Amino acid sequence: MGRLVVSTGGRSFLAIGGELNRWLQSVDACDGLLTIFLRHTSASLTVQENTDPDVQDDILDALDRMAPADGGWRHSLEGEDDMPAHIKTVLTGVSLQVPVVDGRLDLGTWQEVFVIEHRCGPHQRSMTLHYQGT
Repeated sequence: MGRLVVSTGGRSFLAIGGELNRWLQSVDACDGLLTIFLRHTSASLTVQENTDPDVQDDILDALDRMAPADGGWRHSLEGEDDMPAHIKTVLTGVSLQVPVVDGRLDLGTWQEVFVIEHRCGPHQRSMTLHYQGT
């Protein structure tokens, strides 16, 4: 088991595949499964397109349309972007399982693992990592 902490710059996709592969190398992973659990309720994890940044921007825009900041939410203790962030996290999820082959994430050619920051401001995001395999 391990922990990965990353800094986000506000509403964005943050690629973490490189950090995950370095962690896998540090635990001498070979073939197995990596579980990644994001320990927050206003950010999420996804595997998504890694080449055209328009894909990421379009997804962020679509999530904003589904859960707008001016949606009349009751919960607003942490700012007007907090409740929409919780809803976006429900839609996208906080855990992933990714196969590991030869000590590296077994992602497709155009895939990357991302933290999606749903809040407007920067945050520190912590993930618990669990590798099971040889």
